[in-house]
Amino acid sequence: MTLQQLPLNQILPGDCVEVMDTLPAGSVDVVFADPPYNLQLNRTLWRPDMSRVDAVDDDWDQFKGFAEYDHFTHLWLTACRRVLKDTGTLWVIGSYHNIHRVGTVLMDLGYWILNDIVWVKTNPMPNFHGMRFTNAHETLLWAQKIKGARYTFNYQTMKSLNDNLQMRSDWELPICTGPERVRLNGEKGHSTQKPEALLYRVLSSSTKPGDILLDPFFGSGTSGVVAKKLHRNWIGIERDPAYIQLARQRIDAIPEGEYSEDMFISPSKRQRPRVPFGSLLENGYVHIGQNLYFGKTSLVATILADGRLQLGEQTGSIHSLGRELLNAPCNGWEHWYYLDEATGQKLVLDTLREKYLKIARQG
Repeated sequence: MTLQQLPLNQILPGDCVEVMDTLPAGSVDVVFADPPYNLQLNRTLWRPDMSRVDAVDDDWDQFKGFAEYDHFTHLWLTACRRVLKDTGTLWVIGSYHNIHRVGTVLMDLGYWILNDIVWVKTNPMPNFHGMRFTNAHETLLWAQKIKGARYTFNYQTMKSLNDNLQMRSDWELPICTGPERVRLNGEKGHSTQKPEALLYRVLSSSTKPGDILLDPFFGSGTSGVVAKKLHRNWIGIERDPAYIQLARQRIDAIPEGEYSEDMFISPSKRQRPRVPFGSLLENGYVHIGQNLYFGKTSLVATILADGRLQLGEQTGSIHSLGRELLNAPCNGWEHWYYLDEATGQKLVLDTLREKYLKIARQG
């Protein structure tokens, strides 16, 4: 099979390792894996009212012991590493039952962990016996195939989704309930169905439109549903015919939305044309003698005629002076504020740069 023959936007039936071995090396941009958790349940769980807890007791989550589970993990992570592009990244989600063992194998195979994300469940299942803390989170490991390789991280998209604040590594999201929970004959269609919001954040952060997602444990197809909505290509692998049918129904129900770059790509500030601070001074966006305020501190600097700032005996550019004040790297556009006369509010200096660029593009 060549790259041109990749089975894009299809569910491939079978064992994930065997199927991945048929795919070309270096062919996918990102992997999202929701493997069996090896929960090791050995008895039925009951609520205080004696109703049975619908726990994960499926055959696919049964392993003879840790050695068998570790061997299984080694096989599928090795297969994922082969099909990932050198610039690719992998996401794997798990609980305390398995994620630490997965992380060990991940690192032993040469993956480089970029982040561990804590999915904080806003509506977790209660602990009915009162013998432990309520399990209110799961962990996602985000790793790159090759340490130091260039990879996709849509920083500005994540910041925009978070009310223009940096996205943190603790994600507060509800578990899959209500209308989103797929049911068959009144029962859960899949015992570990993940919420679409979780996959939306994963794919929005680490892929671009047209990229190829591989999900080796496709299950009910949530990753494919979200990939289709975000105009990403996907390949799902699933061995259970009932799950395959369920996933196909869910994905087919998603309409083919129109695509435009403006709708799906957040412009990166690093890719914008360079604007010297002096250009704002020359064009009247700021003026000589105007005060600029440093972050949330009480420090106030004055703009000089050559575009430098003066603060007491210190002078420098918006970046170099900021670097001295922080004793750390500083992007002056994001640390200095000006007083907006119309509103009386202090606004970040980058607001004026955006206005300048907008006028420049129109001209």
